[in-house]
Amino acid sequence: MPFVGLEIKCQLAGITDLRPNDPNGFRFHLKLKCTNCGEQPDTWQYVVQNELQEIPGSRGEANIVEKCKLCGRSNTLTILPETFKTYKLENNEKWQFLVVFDCRGIEPVDFDPRNDWLATGSESGTAFEDIDLTEKSWADYDEKAGESVEIQDFECRFTHVKDLKKLK
Repeated sequence: MPFVGLEIKCQLAGITDLRPNDPNGFRFHLKLKCTNCGEQPDTWQYVVQNELQEIPGSRGEANIVEKCKLCGRSNTLTILPETFKTYKLENNEKWQFLVVFDCRGIEPVDFDPRNDWLATGSESGTAFEDIDLTEKSWADYDEKAGESVEIQDFECRFTHVKDLKKLK
């Protein structure tokens, strides 16, 4: 199966959850590898759920359609919007799925979280918007609760997913 899940793990303090601010418009910055020849450019590409491209020679669409510069194979990657998840405090510091990609000929090998994240204060319910995780950490102050809030030790990994039903 060509399903690859993006899992994240981090340490939340003073917040209950972490998620992209707008899943439909969020830019997932990925490094991709051709599964045919192994070519892995050192450049970041972004993929957005609500930006679709036509697949040449097909009636389908994908979020990324590209031809490998080394082997010439046409490859696609599609975000599966029904797989979007929120990183929850209940499983703090454990691997949790964020999203799953349908990968045909390419697969992600790295993820850069960058910006446009959203979190909720655990004591106050305060929404912290436009969180920047470029440094893979973030800290702020929840004035309503009178405490510091932070995200530390952000990590990611990619896992092959055999059964999408098990993610629910």
